[in-house]
Amino acid sequence: MARILMHMEEGKKKKNSNNYLCLIPQFVFLTLGVTGATLYLIRLARGPHVTLLDKRNNPEPWAKLDPTYQYKFVAIETDYKNLKKQGPDF
Repeated sequence: MARILMHMEEGKKKKNSNNYLCLIPQFVFLTLGVTGATLYLIRLARGPHVTLLDKRNNPEPWAKLDPTYQYKFVAIETDYKNLKKQGPDF
């Protein structure tokens, strides 16, 4: 009788382990997504900064940028060196 019960328990373990094997890809992709999001946030936190937020030494950082400085991602046929400054001088 004990052998039959042990055999039934082994069958249940194999059946349950097969169900859990289907979850492995889900955990792999979940881990990849969380890792990618974390690395992206670290990149944003450490990334190249045009200006620093320093209220004492640089209260208006946007005013100190050169008008020919290209701060946009895409420039379609725009020559930033020949642009005229349109704002007032501070």
